[in-house]
Amino acid sequence: PMRREYSDEALKALILNFIMRKGRWGEHYFPIDTMAKWLGQVVKNNGKNIKKKVKELANEGYLILHKGNTTASLNPRLKHEIMEYIENNLSDVEQ
Repeated sequence: PMRREYSDEALKALILNFIMRKGRWGEHYFPIDTMAKWLGQVVKNNGKNIKKKVKELANEGYLILHKGNTTASLNPRLKHEIMEYIENNLSDVEQ
């Protein structure tokens, strides 16, 4: 796939969308390293940037981190906000 530049918002939406498509909410979490590898194939800014954005999303309450911050899931209490964030920051092409 083509790697391209993403704005910070689009990158965060990409992360949320990825975890949502895996169906990982609450106690169902996904390894951050694996996600960084997957997304690193489409994102020009490298995996480190993805991990930084994961931290930001966790600080904002969208993501819940588990297992010493090595895995992440979506916060079910913010389901509406998460869907809205993805919708507002990812273009149709990326979904």
